[in-house]
Amino acid sequence: MKQKSIAFALGLLVSTALSPLSAVPAVAQVTAPANAMLPADRTVLPIPEPQYPHSTVFDVRNATPPPRFEVKAPPSAPNVLIVLIDDMGFGQSSAFGGPILMPTVERLANDGLRYNQFHTTALCSPTRAALLSGRNHHTNNMGSITEMATAFPGQTGQRPNNVAPVAEMLRLNGYSTAAFGKSHETAAWEVSPSGPTDRWPTRSGFDKFYGFMGGETNQWAPLLYDGMTKVEPSKDPNYHLMTDMTDQAIGWMQFQKSLTPDKPFFIYFAPGATHAPHQVPKEWIAKYKGKFDQGWDKLREETLVRQKKLGVVPADTKLAPKPEAIKDWSTLSADEKKLFARQMEVFAAFGEYADTEIGRLIDAIKATGQLDNTLIFYVVGDNGASAEGGMTGLFNEYTYFNGVTESVQDVLKHYDELGGPKTYGHYAAGWAVAGSTPFTWTKQVASSYGGTRNGMVVHWPKGIAAKGEVRSQWHHVIDIAPTILDAASLPEPRIVNGTPQTPIEGVSMGYTFTDPKAAGRRITQYFEILGNRAIYHDGWLAGTVHRAPWEAKPRTTLENDKWELYDTRSDFSLANDLAAMNPEKLKELQELFLKEAVRYSVLPIDDRTLERLTAGLAGRPDLMAGRTSLTVHQGMTGMSENVFINLKNQSHSITADVEIPKNGANGVILAQAGRFGGWSLYVKDGKPTYTYNWLGQQRYTIVGKQALPAGKSTIRFEFAYDGNGVGKGGDATIFVNGTKAATGRIEKTQCCAYSADEGADVGADEGTPVTEAYKVPFKFTGKIDKVTIELKEAKKAQ
Repeated sequence: MKQKSIAFALGLLVSTALSPLSAVPAVAQVTAPANAMLPADRTVLPIPEPQYPHSTVFDVRNATPPPRFEVKAPPSAPNVLIVLIDDMGFGQSSAFGGPILMPTVERLANDGLRYNQFHTTALCSPTRAALLSGRNHHTNNMGSITEMATAFPGQTGQRPNNVAPVAEMLRLNGYSTAAFGKSHETAAWEVSPSGPTDRWPTRSGFDKFYGFMGGETNQWAPLLYDGMTKVEPSKDPNYHLMTDMTDQAIGWMQFQKSLTPDKPFFIYFAPGATHAPHQVPKEWIAKYKGKFDQGWDKLREETLVRQKKLGVVPADTKLAPKPEAIKDWSTLSADEKKLFARQMEVFAAFGEYADTEIGRLIDAIKATGQLDNTLIFYVVGDNGASAEGGMTGLFNEYTYFNGVTESVQDVLKHYDELGGPKTYGHYAAGWAVAGSTPFTWTKQVASSYGGTRNGMVVHWPKGIAAKGEVRSQWHHVIDIAPTILDAASLPEPRIVNGTPQTPIEGVSMGYTFTDPKAAGRRITQYFEILGNRAIYHDGWLAGTVHRAPWEAKPRTTLENDKWELYDTRSDFSLANDLAAMNPEKLKELQELFLKEAVRYSVLPIDDRTLERLTAGLAGRPDLMAGRTSLTVHQGMTGMSENVFINLKNQSHSITADVEIPKNGANGVILAQAGRFGGWSLYVKDGKPTYTYNWLGQQRYTIVGKQALPAGKSTIRFEFAYDGNGVGKGGDATIFVNGTKAATGRIEKTQCCAYSADEGADVGADEGTPVTEAYKVPFKFTGKIDKVTIELKEAKKAQ
């Protein structure tokens, strides 16, 4: 008698077909042999595999296999694309009345919806963490950028396990997921091969990551990762990151739709554009020649006219006053006008170039036949326009991080190079104020819509019938994640990877897709960045400017801050402060802010800046904490300042044990950072050499008199720091096998930072060169056994 196959209790997982934006949570279904339908709970992720009993059938010919288990997204679930431009204000893109031609976002807006009351956090890492999770930035422990994390909850820089990213929710529900470009949400001390890697993109829900880890990167020579593997720098002389990451995104998307056409994708496309450094091919800059000669005051007026014509601001909107620190254009000198106009030409070119590349990605999606069912969020800025270039703009942004002032004449020396690979520029703050038209303030100022209001376009032909319309419901960046789940007919998960979840704090914007007059569903939202803080509630906004981006210190203590009050229902641009007229409402909102601040771990408010850049003072982890020496080996490259031993403001030695072949050797032994500041110990023409590059403006070079002998040698570089403050100079000496080979003087050093992305490299100088005396990567042609860096006490001040 033939053995009978066992009955299986569970079968193939399939998905219920629910229409987009259904209010009913989707549940997965399992098919048993008897066609009984049992629901599987998508609120617990990952969805567990069915447990089948062990077979008792001896011969496979007499057995029936169990149904295949596969998690699939609901049949109607759309592809999702989030485009997030960096550091672009509400009034900069042509889609929202600005002077920068951005044809792609215009095209999407004309076929979709413009949102003119959409808000961010006023700073990059916090906005991105909130966007990718649907929870407030302090809930993500991202109260500031990762490099300024502290020990307090809300500020640790480490996303907790109970805040699962939307990418992980979608991946566990059957989506393919990928991120391209900027990732500034991983704790700074975790960005190394030592990890932990839990918060890297590919451990945060993304199957694929291609981009850079940090706040900014050199567009011509970025330090990139593919997953968690560092990418070999490109040797293409025409290379630019914006084109590269677009190519990568297109290639990945085409793979998905070729091999698995019915599987939806989620792409997070986050260019470094238009964050500093402003770098773009010169032919794009030429398109804007003379377009900003009228200056920032006139540009604000012109932008407001266009905004009214587009309907993205009410017809009665007034220009809010610009900050007192921003000079009237008419009072500037001829040199100032010449330089500042050029800076804006470069920035505008960068914006158009980035948007045009994004257009290639949109066109590629269209070519696969998938555009109609791709839900696109194009967010034009992760905060307001950046005023971090100060009053004159910058040739090298790292001067800002080292407390060095650049004059107009300093920057003018590089006029023809601005935007190119030999500059690392930023524009003057007046352009940032104009870029945030019609508001007063800029990036970092979380108390003003100039810092937090960004244009956003939503495009989804299959789910949105309206075309070219404006939506004015008040929303926040945390509302995007629940909107995606809503559109995909997926429930919010209660448990992800075994951890009960903090509920999503955003609300879906799906109701606005079909009803332009629907009452807004986000009633209350707090804002806080470095002491700048505000509260929105039911049409009112109360806030305080604690410190402007160009101010070194807060204006007063947190307790003595002056608050402002605005009725946003009748005052779109926040031009009419009602604090003195309505103190009762102001007090009510201040009390509400404190309640929200406690609820979301905003307290204690931390307005420190420079102190938070030092790990020991801030109280965050430091891989080098307490260490006075570090030994590294050939092939260790791309070590960021956050994981490398800190040699700044310190006497130190660098000792390299090397082996020189019979025909001699050349190349870098150890270098840190590159063209815009750093140092390199290398061998040139067989001679040991050391170059210190001070902010790309001055280079000090010490060269040994004799070529290194064949065989094993020990090269030691010693730096005796002058002491008596930071950024001082010192005496330098090179020894070969214990014998003094060269001496020299380094008059000044960088006190605080070398680079946001260029790291320390052993056996090469990747990225940009510390010195133009060699071409990167200038790999060492001998053998490096080890290099030891040791810290010593600085010389006592005389």
